[in-house]
Amino acid sequence: MADEQGFPDHHRTTRSHAGETIEDSRNWPGIVLGMLGIVGLALTVTAAGYGFEGWAVIGAIATVLCLGVGAFLILAEHKRIRQQDTLAGDDRGH
Repeated sequence: MADEQGFPDHHRTTRSHAGETIEDSRNWPGIVLGMLGIVGLALTVTAAGYGFEGWAVIGAIATVLCLGVGAFLILAEHKRIRQQDTLAGDDRGH
């Protein structure tokens, strides 16, 4: 059915896998780390604002690590999915 009616329409779609980030459970650790990084940023700014320099430094380090590792995990999983598509012959030129 996909070939007969031209669906999915690869020429007009801008994303190869809409909803890929939520749909793939392997992305969840990266998403959770990203959310923890955002919360950590808020806590770090609050600690710095109240003058707790030690906690602000610890929070900044934890925030950078959470955001960095979270972004890395999401990008690595996205790359893995793209490689599977290429190996399966589903390369759409994106």
